[in-house]
Amino acid sequence: MAVHVVKEARRCLQCKKPLCVEGCPVRTPIPQMIGLFLEGKSDEAGKELFENNPLSTVCALVCNHEAQCEGHCIQARKGTPIHWSSIEDYISEKYLDRMKVEKAPWNGQRVAIIGSGPAGLTIAIMLARKGYKVTLFDSRDKIGGVLRYGIPAFRLPKTLLDEYEERLREMGILIRPNTSIGGALTVDDLFRDGYASVFIGTGVWRPRTLGVVGESLGNVHFAIDYLANPDSYRLGDTVAIIGAGNSAIDVARTAIRHGARVVDVYERSSKAAASEREIDYAVADGVEIHYGFNTVRIEDGGPVFKKATFDEEGNPIDYSEEKLYPADSTIVAVSQGPKDKIVNTTSDIATTRQGLVWTDREGHTTRDGVFASGDVVKGARTVVEAVKYSKMVAEAMDEYMKGLRENQ
Repeated sequence: MAVHVVKEARRCLQCKKPLCVEGCPVRTPIPQMIGLFLEGKSDEAGKELFENNPLSTVCALVCNHEAQCEGHCIQARKGTPIHWSSIEDYISEKYLDRMKVEKAPWNGQRVAIIGSGPAGLTIAIMLARKGYKVTLFDSRDKIGGVLRYGIPAFRLPKTLLDEYEERLREMGILIRPNTSIGGALTVDDLFRDGYASVFIGTGVWRPRTLGVVGESLGNVHFAIDYLANPDSYRLGDTVAIIGAGNSAIDVARTAIRHGARVVDVYERSSKAAASEREIDYAVADGVEIHYGFNTVRIEDGGPVFKKATFDEEGNPIDYSEEKLYPADSTIVAVSQGPKDKIVNTTSDIATTRQGLVWTDREGHTTRDGVFASGDVVKGARTVVEAVKYSKMVAEAMDEYMKGLRENQ
């Protein structure tokens, strides 16, 4: 592994205007990191990566690299791009295992973080290092949110998230698992107990439905529910998946690994929303991808579709007759929306038409002292996008709480 990564790093041209950096949502200084690595300063590179992106180790594994850093590499124009993801994985994993926790002394203020997905983890780490006493609340028994319960272990090992939990505890972050804010405890209770500000990063866990007949049948399931605990499902030999985003592909590859013999993914448009790399992996695993399939209904024997014919621009121009496509189980994978428990139990927090929490550019909600970011604000997005936005929100929260201290 080390030899491969070193050889790959040596291919970097150290461009004066690195397009790879422009392609990265969090502007990772890739050439500088590669330079430090080749100079034998791996720990220094790891530290800078972590400070720029606290989830660098995670992003190295799950980012859509061909559309971001690697896709913008100048060498991709005539050949093979630098596989920065492999280099970042090597540097970041080594640093996470050996990092020395650095943080400012406690400044006297507490922060409540609701949700331990990408947004919540980013905010918690950044504010803990600034001297805030952070409590992380999560409704599940382990931290990670969508990282643990929405991404399969073959893409993101759960042991990595366990290691993050150890680092959080070393930073002094307190973790309250199995605690759902909006149930026994509310946001009002958090302010009553002295938290200077509250962050909402609860993600999107309510499955979007197709709105067709048959979605409540016993052999029909939703992708986000299946990915949370695949072991509790018995899908049978033949599985039909409706939708072709990254979650749908994760479901397909997971079903194969859990014994399904035939797995078909049905997409209504002429192109999948999932990344090209994930599609390639799914096909290699034995998944078949079908395009132009519009769901009419779902029956005991499987989904019923009308198949579209497309013009040269990918627009549907005609549809076939209805046809049943046999399957033992059907999984609906057409995105997710937010649950509304917190909003329904908290006054003065506005939402959008989609039920997402409304914020300004810096993550301020319409209630003073309450901030939000991540999927609960933007809808289902990528990990690195959640990190990018959450970094700005962490700074805004810091400024807000500094103001409270100055006015005491």
